[in-house]
Amino acid sequence: MRSGLPDGGTVATVGADRPGKGCRAVRVVSLICSATEIVCALGRRADLVGRSHECDYPPGIESLPVLTAPQFELGGASAEIDRRVKDLVRDGLAIYGIDADLLRDLRPDAIVTQDQCEVCGASLADVEAAVCDWTGIETRIVSCKPNGLDDLWTDIRRVGAALGAGDAAETLVAELQSRMSGIAVCAAALPERPSVATVEWIDPPMAAGHWMPELVDMAGGRNLFGEAGGKAPWISWEDLRGADPEVIVVLPCGFDIERSVAEMPALTAQPGWTGLRAVKNGRVFVTDGNRFFNRPGPRLAESLEILAEILHPAHFGFGWEGEGWRRYTG
Repeated sequence: MRSGLPDGGTVATVGADRPGKGCRAVRVVSLICSATEIVCALGRRADLVGRSHECDYPPGIESLPVLTAPQFELGGASAEIDRRVKDLVRDGLAIYGIDADLLRDLRPDAIVTQDQCEVCGASLADVEAAVCDWTGIETRIVSCKPNGLDDLWTDIRRVGAALGAGDAAETLVAELQSRMSGIAVCAAALPERPSVATVEWIDPPMAAGHWMPELVDMAGGRNLFGEAGGKAPWISWEDLRGADPEVIVVLPCGFDIERSVAEMPALTAQPGWTGLRAVKNGRVFVTDGNRFFNRPGPRLAESLEILAEILHPAHFGFGWEGEGWRRYTG
């Protein structure tokens, strides 16, 4: 078992000291989907006692108490959601609320959250505010900050250390890296590397950043927008049209395939859409960004599989068509 946590990220302990826990079960609250999936992939599903409103995987996790709620209306078009979120940020208001009373009642040994993106889920500051007056309860706050793939491996190890599952974390990291490197090696040997635009938000358009440029490269593509480890950049329609990508992959944060398809007219109505190479060649793809690409957890391995079979269907076939992605023909 590891002692202490890997370097990087944020870890804090609040409340009074508690006797050493050894290897006993740890009561865990996860306030971000990706962390919930990490906890479960480490074999510690039974330790979870609370979740965020968005945690929905693995199946059955929905039965856990819900501790967060969005402070804005989720319905409407992409542009409307974007405006509501920006209004909250502009006014200095929290995007997500935390049920502090329920959180205390659950008496967690560890709370896992994130301080990478204030739009993605409850932030470290939100959690610290919710537990600031606790006494008599020792709780470790583990905050993930996955800007790139290397950070994902660090986060898995950090969560594993907090749960006394350091060995399981090392095994999981090794398995994921092996799966992904196998795809990358095969893709690197292919002669074609199509140019790829990844669209993380449709209206206004945003390209994907963070780990996505790395995944595009590993899948055998040339990423056009966003830098590895950097924030997702806003782009204009003129930027997209000027780049004229060979492949467009649409993966809006929080949207499944059906929701994304419903939003596509915001792109397809733009002047010059039908003239893009990706459109003319039938290489526009809509994916389940909510389940895969936008969750920096174990399913980034599946996300890479999806990208590989989208970019190089003659060489990769993992069976994700229909479930993870769909060719857009609208």
